[in-house]
Amino acid sequence: MINTPAIVFVGGLMLSNGFKTFALYWHRKSLGGTPWFVAAITSWGIAFFDYMIQVPANRAGHFLFNVAQLKIVQKVISLTVFVPFAIFYMREKPSLNYLYAGFCLLGAEFFIFRAPAQ
Repeated sequence: MINTPAIVFVGGLMLSNGFKTFALYWHRKSLGGTPWFVAAITSWGIAFFDYMIQVPANRAGHFLFNVAQLKIVQKVISLTVFVPFAIFYMREKPSLNYLYAGFCLLGAEFFIFRAPAQ
């Protein structure tokens, strides 16, 4: 059976992080010659869509997870969205640090989702 809150949570956070990543970094490539406040206002406009998706996604996720689990899952999704953006859009050269950061987040997932310590 399909778990609708889980799909809304994960799918919403992936889409939300796409908007967030784009809002935070695209101006470095696309608006390099404009004043910082133009980039900031434009980024805020893009980030509006991030929040319009992120808030309902987190509400759906709260039916499944506690707040700490929500945050760790969000960080994993954030890195999952950011790495391809950095490599393919920003043309950053990937390094082993991306892999190491991923392992750290997997460790965080392990500890936040394991049974509570006795």
